[in-house]
Amino acid sequence: MITIKTEDEIALMRESCRLLSIVHDEMAEIIKPGISTLDIDRFGESMIAKVGGIPNFKNYQGYPASVCVSVNDEVVHGIPKAERILKEGDIVSLDCGLIYKGYHSDAARTYPVGQASPEALALIEATKQSFFDGIKMAKAGGYLHDISNAIACSLMGNGYDGIVRDLCGHGIGTHLHEEPQIPNYAVSKKGPALKKGMTLAIEPMVAIGTDEVEWLDDDWTVVTADGSWAAHYENTILITEGEPEVLTLGQR
Repeated sequence: MITIKTEDEIALMRESCRLLSIVHDEMAEIIKPGISTLDIDRFGESMIAKVGGIPNFKNYQGYPASVCVSVNDEVVHGIPKAERILKEGDIVSLDCGLIYKGYHSDAARTYPVGQASPEALALIEATKQSFFDGIKMAKAGGYLHDISNAIACSLMGNGYDGIVRDLCGHGIGTHLHEEPQIPNYAVSKKGPALKKGMTLAIEPMVAIGTDEVEWLDDDWTVVTADGSWAAHYENTILITEGEPEVLTLGQR
């Protein structure tokens, strides 16, 4: 069932998401060659506590960390490790969320590590742009797959066919993952009608090469099947009568 939030619930969602935007902005500042993915996770977890939240990823269905830190060909759910050290030219995706007074927030960003290649920077930018192109369709009275189709159109228009199909966005509220599921690829059916008060986590995941992915032996880390690099961009949004409100958008 897709939940419609009350004004009181929306206020709590706004605050949960505002706090998460602070966490993401602070994590962005520590991305540099030589830092380990475990260091990033520990910093992110400490920031979540500092702003008054609870990490919602940690121990979720057994996930062992507070921040998913995915490097290069890792699409999502990379498990932080002390021995995984970021190098000049890598790209890294940080995906995390928090709980504030029972309400969840969720957002992801992909960053270059030092000076990345033009190809990597173009991938990051196209993935981010597809989110903003997608949410142009996120209005009450429209349909869910209008968002999906707009994301796909944006990415394919920029030359990217590697839109990951095995993973998608989702509803969010008192649970991290709620209905509906939100594909990032073109869908012929309209999907559910969008209504004021829906809160959705929209998250394009895109690879330079194939759209096919594999799960590593840790049962969490998702990588591209061809080893091509991937990017991820996500925000929690609120459906209104007019333009959607991007709840997790801080400075980046």
